[in-house]
Amino acid sequence: MDNHKLKGRPPFPFETIGVLVVFTARLEEVLAEAGYLAKIHGARLLLIHIGRQTPQLKTTLEQILERSGIKSGETAIVWQAGDPIKILLEICKQNSVDLLILETIRREKALRYYLGSVARGMSRTAKCSLLLLTEPQRGGTKFSKIVVSGVLNPKTPLTFCTAIYFAEHVGAKEITLVTELDQPTLAMATAYTGTADNASLFLKQFTNEEADKLHRMVDRCLPGEIKITEEIIVGRQGYAIGQYAKNCNADLLAINSPDTRYGIIDRIFTHDMEYILEDLPCNVLIVHSRIS
Repeated sequence: MDNHKLKGRPPFPFETIGVLVVFTARLEEVLAEAGYLAKIHGARLLLIHIGRQTPQLKTTLEQILERSGIKSGETAIVWQAGDPIKILLEICKQNSVDLLILETIRREKALRYYLGSVARGMSRTAKCSLLLLTEPQRGGTKFSKIVVSGVLNPKTPLTFCTAIYFAEHVGAKEITLVTELDQPTLAMATAYTGTADNASLFLKQFTNEEADKLHRMVDRCLPGEIKITEEIIVGRQGYAIGQYAKNCNADLLAINSPDTRYGIIDRIFTHDMEYILEDLPCNVLIVHSRIS
């Protein structure tokens, strides 16, 4: 694979879907989800296990695949030992993976740490989109309630269009596009407007401007028959939309990939992506638009 061809490649359609194979109690559900999503998107399915292949693990995986309705001859399986992040990045590049599915786990401490570290590392460095599954279902998750972050960013239209593409394939009928207004920023801005009436007028104008931006983006993305609901909420970016998705019992939250790779300072001072990864409100789709 010529890796430079990935740059500028659109985030959808999903032609190749990868899934990280970790032998947890929910692997059968994870593979069933991956098989279902690959089928409805008409995508090639690639299984990736970070570790050496042994006869016992090979037999176990074949049995799980059979129970999950996936024929081992119809999917590629890669076994490779080493650093999980480096290996996943390389395999995804070599195989032009468009969507990588990762399980998240809240039970076993060691696995929770391992999978959490992989999810964090991949969210910062992957050149493909990621689907973080919090509660994988054997029959496939019903992605009925989809929330999309409408943050002002050049990547957001592609994230929104990818969410529409995903919704069309899973049969979702409605998407809620949410823009977060940062409360401290609003407070500082309104403080310079003078009277309470002026502050109220400024806030109304600012909110209307944000609403207009959402309208224009919706029009450009051509949602077709999917109903789009637009919401503006006030709160710290990342945290606010995470709470919104949790409170409305969303099945999926779609967000942009980070603009730059995070450093140690980002781990000390929590911000948008870290808020969501620290406490996943639901399944999360991190869309890598490949424009930066």
